[in-house]
Amino acid sequence: MKTTALLPLMALSAAKLMPGSAPPVAFEWFEYTGRDAVFCAPLAPGHFRNPIFAGFYPDPDICRVGDDYYIVNSSFAYFPGIPIFHSRDLVNWTLVGHVVDRPGQLDYDGLGVSRGIFAPALSHHAGLFYLVCTFVDAGGNFLMTAAKPEGPWSDPVWLGFDGIDPSIFFDDDGRAWLVNNGQPPDDMPSYDGQRAIWLQEFDIAGKRPVGPREIIVNGGANPADHPVWIEGPHLFKKDGWHYLICAEGGTSEGHSEVVFRSRSVRGPYSPGPANPILTQRTLAANRPDPVTCTGHADFVETAAGEWWAVFLGCRPYEGNMYNTGRETFMLPVSWVDGWPSVVAPGQAVPPSPASPGSKVVEAAAISPGETTSGGMRCRHSGSGSGKDPRDRGPWAIQAGASCSPRAGTSCPEMEIPPSSDGAFSMRASSPARPSGCRRRTESPRVSWHSRTRRTIISLACIGAKAASRCLSSA
Repeated sequence: MKTTALLPLMALSAAKLMPGSAPPVAFEWFEYTGRDAVFCAPLAPGHFRNPIFAGFYPDPDICRVGDDYYIVNSSFAYFPGIPIFHSRDLVNWTLVGHVVDRPGQLDYDGLGVSRGIFAPALSHHAGLFYLVCTFVDAGGNFLMTAAKPEGPWSDPVWLGFDGIDPSIFFDDDGRAWLVNNGQPPDDMPSYDGQRAIWLQEFDIAGKRPVGPREIIVNGGANPADHPVWIEGPHLFKKDGWHYLICAEGGTSEGHSEVVFRSRSVRGPYSPGPANPILTQRTLAANRPDPVTCTGHADFVETAAGEWWAVFLGCRPYEGNMYNTGRETFMLPVSWVDGWPSVVAPGQAVPPSPASPGSKVVEAAAISPGETTSGGMRCRHSGSGSGKDPRDRGPWAIQAGASCSPRAGTSCPEMEIPPSSDGAFSMRASSPARPSGCRRRTESPRVSWHSRTRRTIISLACIGAKAASRCLSSA
């Protein structure tokens, strides 16, 4: 990655030079460059690089409007504030403007570098963009609106409640709701770092919160563990469930993302069976090219029905030291028995995942093999075929699989030899029974993806809250 900076003419004041000192230095421009191993590595067709925003882009929030996607990030005390990026494929992004782009909107005077704009959240409803955010140490929570994401954005409407990280959820019944991080009940934390997630109705016409405020999560996903700093909440609805995703564990190496759901927007909310759904805190500190501090995620569903998560992470070069800031990463969201997962336990954030937007053009079922009854080993085997006339080359296997909710399993072995007419075949075996598997497994399926030249092999357990997925790519 190469970065070039051009600065205007600069000169030292000759009036302040001491006798005998060097003359003033003047220059019209200078250039600096950087080399990042992630962006220098070869990239396979149909893949993208993580992070999608390298450098200082924390607390990403994503919003889809039709075929357009927008991401906003925290900007703290820097001006202009709250950058807005646009994409039509989730991979290639362009800066289109800033929410805070004129001095009269917010007063930054006297703020520390790490204060100011915290965790903006972008929504769209009935032709209007809504952005809620916290201006820390200088006013609190506010709302701005715009007809277009590039602006102009309104002056802030101050919302008048405490806490940080608000976001708006527009429900399908015409009502809207605000969620945010706030104090635990009665402002009486029972341990350091205890926080709560609060819910309040939002008056769309009046652009203000109305009605009572109530706690929907107190402490975190597992209160017995005394979880700290639950924050960054986002509500969305899928298949009749209201899902609440939140960051938990603080923004350093213990950072994570957890999930809850409820049939009613007002709760009660139950934690997912496999929390956290995203973290890197259990991985070895000395692993190569680590990504740490992952969390503060937001989800988006594509027009094709795919789900993706954007989240922050850090890339230390030694220990916990890194010169870049918190960066924006993106990964697919998988769903198992109605619960989402971003990264399975013990799995590292991949530097070059397969790109969004693949379309299945052919699929073939594969006959299942035997599974030992009641033991810890099972085997799946079979064969299948499918054709894509454009495929003539050899296959390279890029494998990675997990079996949620509570345990991982190694990736099934895969052999996909090509034939002269472009057909492929597959057999798979797994040396360890995935967590939750009973006596047999569902028929694996193999799917050819034309755009990314990718084959997906899925092994799912019947009657169990577990699934395994492997990707092979060429």
